[in-house]
Amino acid sequence: MDSKIEVVVVSSGAIGAGLGLLEIRKKERSLSELQAVASIGQNHLMDMYNKYLAKKGHFAGQVLLTQEDFNSRRRFLNIRYTVNALFKFGSVPIINENDSVSTEEMKCGDNDRLSGLVADLTDSEMLVILTDVEGVYDKKSEVVKKVENAVDIDRLKAFCGDKACEESTGGMVTKLDAVKSAVHSGIECVIADGRKKNVIKDIVLEKKEIGTHFVAAGRTLTARKRWIAFSMKPKGKLVVDKGAEKALVKDKKSLLPSGICNVSGKFSKGDVLEILSESGKALARGLSNYASGEIQKIKGKKTAVIKKQLGYKDYDEVIHRDNLVILG
Repeated sequence: MDSKIEVVVVSSGAIGAGLGLLEIRKKERSLSELQAVASIGQNHLMDMYNKYLAKKGHFAGQVLLTQEDFNSRRRFLNIRYTVNALFKFGSVPIINENDSVSTEEMKCGDNDRLSGLVADLTDSEMLVILTDVEGVYDKKSEVVKKVENAVDIDRLKAFCGDKACEESTGGMVTKLDAVKSAVHSGIECVIADGRKKNVIKDIVLEKKEIGTHFVAAGRTLTARKRWIAFSMKPKGKLVVDKGAEKALVKDKKSLLPSGICNVSGKFSKGDVLEILSESGKALARGLSNYASGEIQKIKGKKTAVIKKQLGYKDYDEVIHRDNLVILG
């Protein structure tokens, strides 16, 4: 921040810090015990951040999030307003998963995914993910210096071991998933060794070639559609036939019930669904106009019979084009 660059820190380690303070191990601990451990550890983490930021005349602003904060568009935007206000006060937002209340259903997944979500939420220009290796390695165990497109990101996953320590939840594959979403949102990304002195300064200010650099794609999606595609977790899946696949992907049409072959998951109107081809390929994501039980009754049928099947008809489309994002 001394360089007039606004910095958001996505920090993990609340459970790890709590385990250390309590001198206990994570193994065989119940969910409620781990939530309590996270509550203790989170305070310790913030004490440490405040201690070091105070030396530079800054405050730490704690923001604890769950997946529910990203599922609601209003809450999503409120987080952005809060972060912007923290910048005005000269504070550094320290963001973490709210492990003290999160259940599996509410979890963002891991801090790698959370960092990608926060980068887009805050309209960041760059996402730097720090780890304990020099970058992403290729099949020859050499660091890949630059990645130009999302296809190459998927190829790199094949070379990644994905083991994490007992207290962590991520690995290199989850980092690449976060990067893929971020570059699609127009955000430049770097994965580098966080143990190196001045690593962030060297990457951001000095523009040094450190770690693996991922080139940002041009922003082709609106902020709202990026929210649908990347911020929300799908609550269900729809399998569509080849005719519907062509209508969605090539003809840019809405999804009608006649093209739906199968429905899975229990979801409500307004939830995000993942749309798959008959071969299982992920085609799109979108906001559903109908609940799972309703779609079960109208799948494969013409729009003209929706009212007869349900007793009412709110929409012709199961997912309208305005609420649909094609993947890839």
